[in-house]
Amino acid sequence: EVDQLVHSLQTATRAEEAGASDEVVVASLCHDIGKAVSVINHPRIAAEILKPYVSEDTYHMIRAHQDFQGRHYYGHFGMNPDARNKYEGHPAYELAAKFADEWDQKAFDPSYDTLPLEHFESRVRAVFAKPKFVAAD
Repeated sequence: EVDQLVHSLQTATRAEEAGASDEVVVASLCHDIGKAVSVINHPRIAAEILKPYVSEDTYHMIRAHQDFQGRHYYGHFGMNPDARNKYEGHPAYELAAKFADEWDQKAFDPSYDTLPLEHFESRVRAVFAKPKFVAAD
């Protein structure tokens, strides 16, 4: 069985193996963190947590990941499996598609050689060490 932690670790492992940047690997690790608050709104919650620490493209990758992932399951729930099409032309479209199709969607394999959480610790600390900007109150 692949629980939420293993799924997140597998997603990050796949991103790392694909040569993704540290911030994309960390975002991949944290992409479902919003599920602790709301499954339906989890992409937006995770994206907002990450926003001060990552690029606009990485933020978008996380914020849109459910619609991109929807290609693989929305049809089973009467939803539009082509929901990602509304993002066509966005600078992060290809990154979001790669995330959904090559890393997130495939990260449910109990036999996959998944890296442990400790492997990602230094990168998590580095990405969250300094916000890229500070929002005005």
